[in-house]
Amino acid sequence: MNAADQARNLELAQAIASAAALFRAQFPDARANLKPWRDDPCTREFADQESVDLSFHLPGWSPRSQCRSFLVQLRLDCAPARQGSGANRGDAGRPRLLGVLIRGLTYESERWRLATVGDWRPTGSHLPDAASVAKLQQFCRNLFDLFEVNGACAA
Repeated sequence: MNAADQARNLELAQAIASAAALFRAQFPDARANLKPWRDDPCTREFADQESVDLSFHLPGWSPRSQCRSFLVQLRLDCAPARQGSGANRGDAGRPRLLGVLIRGLTYESERWRLATVGDWRPTGSHLPDAASVAKLQQFCRNLFDLFEVNGACAA
């Protein structure tokens, strides 16, 4: 689901903004998009409430990353929309991050994907170079650190 649509409380909105800043720290030329999905009935039918999706677009095709855009999907342990306000529970209201999936895309197709399961290595037809992989892995580690602070869900 679009990150902009998931930012329903202050803590999660701050976490999404921080995630975008963390990505731009690794890839300074990337431009953030908090609404990578179209808002139409077909897309809404497949919306995943436990996923916060954002994308980053490069100024052109990058030979190092082997893509033009990155789709970043953050898998959360509960849907942000189902969380309590935080004021009633006394916690920050930020869900725990379960995993990250990053896809390198061109206009034609997905070139590679990196998931935070297994060895955190990209798979696909056109893999990014070692320096780009290291930046992506560092970004993922930073995300886990970010979401670990006060990560809690309402029952």
